[in-house]
Parts: sequence; C-alpha cells; structure tokens
Amino acid sequence: MNDFLVIAALAALGAAAAGLPAAAAVRVLRRRSVALSLFAAGALAVVTMAAGTVAVAQAMFLSAHDLGVVMAVVAVSGVVSLGAALLFGRRITAGSRQLADAARTVGSEGGFAAPADPPTAELAALADALEEAGTRLTRARERERALDTARRDLVAGISHDLRTPLAGLRAMAEALEDGVVRGADAARYHARIRVEVDRLAGLVDDLFELSRIQSGALTLTPSRVSVYDLVDDALAGARPLAAADGVRLVDGGVAAVPVRVDAQQITRVLGNLLVNAIRATPADGTVAVSARRADDGRVTLAVEDGCGGIPEDDLPRVFDTGWRGAPARTPRADGGSGAGLGLAIVRGIVEAHAGRATVRNTERGCRFEVDLPGE
Repeated sequence: MNDFLVIAALAALGAAAAGLPAAAAVRVLRRRSVALSLFAAGALAVVTMAAGTVAVAQAMFLSAHDLGVVMAVVAVSGVVSLGAALLFGRRITAGSRQLADAARTVGSEGGFAAPADPPTAELAALADALEEAGTRLTRARERERALDTARRDLVAGISHDLRTPLAGLRAMAEALEDGVVRGADAARYHARIRVEVDRLAGLVDDLFELSRIQSGALTLTPSRVSVYDLVDDALAGARPLAAADGVRLVDGGVAAVPVRVDAQQITRVLGNLLVNAIRATPADGTVAVSARRADDGRVTLAVEDGCGGIPEDDLPRVFDTGWRGAPARTPRADGGSGAGLGLAIVRGIVEAHAGRATVRNTERGCRFEVDLPGE
C-alpha cells in the first residue's frame, strides 16, 4: 500500500511539473479554434502521462529497455490520441462554420437552413434554436407586412371617407353663407350637415376606440349581466337603421343566461355586428340574433345576416383593420364610417374579454359568433 502511495505521489509530481506549462498553453489558446484547443488538451494529457511515467520509472530504477518499452507505448498512445483530437476538432470547427454561415441567413428572405448533420449535440441544439428563431422572424415579417398593408389600406379608406363628407359640408356651408338656399332648402341643408357631422364623429370615435384596443389601453369594467338584456339594448339601438333599410330583426333564440362582462363594450360589439349585418342584407331581408350557453359553460352570441356570403378567401381577413370586402358588404351612403373599423373593434373588445370572434358562411349569408367565458 505504501509503495502504491509513493508511486502515485511521484506520478503526480512528474505530471504537475510537465503539466503546468501545458495547462497555461491551453488557457492561452482557449479563445482560438476549437480544433486547436482540443489538440492542446490532448497534448496536455499526453505530456502529463509521459512525465508521470518517467518519474515513476526513475524512482523504480527501471532498466533502459523497460523504460524504452513503456515510453514507446506512451508515444504510440499519444500519437493516436492527438490524431483523434485533431480530427474531431476539425470536424467540430467545420460544423461550427457551417452553422455560422447558416445563422447569417436568419431574418433573410430564405430563412435559416440548418446543417444536415451537426457534429455534436450542443451544435444540433443550437441549430434547432436558430431554426426556431428563423421561423419566428419569418412569421413576424409576414405579420408586419400584413399590418403595413392594412395600415395603408386604412389610411386610404379613411382619407376617402373624410374627403367625401368634408367636401359636401364645405359646399353646403358655402351655399348657406352665400344665401343660395333659403327656407325649406336651408333647413334640409342644416339637417344634412348634422348627419355628416355625426358620421365624422362616429369615425373619430371608432379610430379612438381602435387605438385604445391596439395600444392595450382599453379598460374593462366587468359586471354580472344577463345576455338577454345585452341583446335587447343592442336591438333597440339598431331598430331605426333596420327600419330605414327595410330589414327585419328577428329573435333567433336568446337565452337569459348570466355573463360577467363589460356591458357597455359588449353592447357595442353587438351593435357593430348588427349594423354590419343590416347594411349587408338586402331590403326585405332578415337579421337574426341568438344567444346560448354551451356545455362547457361558455356563452355564444350570434348575428346571422342575409348578405349571400363572403368569399372563402376573404373569411380569414374579415376582422382585420381596414377590411371592407366586396361591394355587396360595403356600407351604403346613408351613414356609417365605412372605414373597415367596426369588425376590428369587435375582435379587439371580445379578445380583451378572453373571448373569440369568428365568422362563417351559411345558406343565406354569414353568421358572426362571439364566444365569451361564462359567469
């Protein structure tokens, strides 16, 4: 046992004497190539093993022949080890360079293309992470392009919607100012001015509401209310427009179930859906409103119109800001902003309630559904 301890101590001293300078070299090379660092680490192992072997051999007074045999074995093992370290290091370096080259494509049009066979598990994990990042960036770029297109369409639409009533207001104001119209015509002009001002005020209100929704500044005041009361309030506000357009509002089955929502905001949601449905439905058509509780406790409000349907390709864009759709669904000139904000506001308010707004085609038109958490 004592001899073993002595041999171990001698081997440790010899390895330390030769290994300290080699360890310093490895530290100096730590920021160099991976292949060079692995080669240096392998050289450190070989040198320390050789130094320890020589120290033990000298202490045991081995013959020159025996020492030569031992050193030959050490030398061959060292060459094989260093060769393997160099080969593996070069493979890691090549894989790292491939990964670096591929990483430069992250965020580009082509996206990230990971190397086919990363040499280590760490590089494979890094490649997977970069590929995921590239996918997220591609999706973010697509969303940004869609939002940019929506913003341009919105600005163009609002510019048109502002220009038309403003031109009319200016013409009517100039006619009144110049005394061109008098009596009953003047009263009619004043009434029309009031309508156009209300229309512009509604557009400004919609823009302000949408801005609050998109900035996350929409504040909700939830309370326990009956779905029946919400639908009744929305129908009361929509009946004058429905009567003017010759559209019938019908009860498609409204259950008096309780929900915990911001009553004012959900009434606005139903009002926007009803106005959208009334304007899209031809005269003598019907708009049906329904509400029911699902088995999971959630409440679904639905507004079904008689517009004839929306092209399937447009359905995913119905709730996008600025979407107007086909001329058949474009509001008529009897009022309303027509800027494509109403359904975007619907989605924003519903999602703020942790709900979901959807649309699908039916036999005679479209069915807009608002899914809300139960009370």
